[in-house]
Amino acid sequence: MTPDDEEVYEATGEWPETDESGARVLTLHDDAGQSILFSHDAVGRSVRLRWVNDQGVEVLDVFREGATRLSFTSGNSAKGISVDFHTGECTGTLEIQVAPRISVSDRLLFQ
Repeated sequence: MTPDDEEVYEATGEWPETDESGARVLTLHDDAGQSILFSHDAVGRSVRLRWVNDQGVEVLDVFREGATRLSFTSGNSAKGISVDFHTGECTGTLEIQVAPRISVSDRLLFQ
């Protein structure tokens, strides 16, 4: 489900850290001063996404279990995170663009 730290660094330019629960945590910033705090727990198959705007105000906080695949992408000017989910009757994808500007797209559908 999870890429290794080298893959994460190559795609984002940041090394993930480990929190007290064992989850891997990554903090990323866009060109406008906003930030994404992304954490994932491979054993628990869960992810959490916190988006904070340039004023330090939390815009979005999403926690989801049932993650089946996590990938990091990096292009000429774009960086992103993609998480696929399967939770019983539902499947979906959470897509996070980090650069140049933060955007989040979340789809969770019945099968």
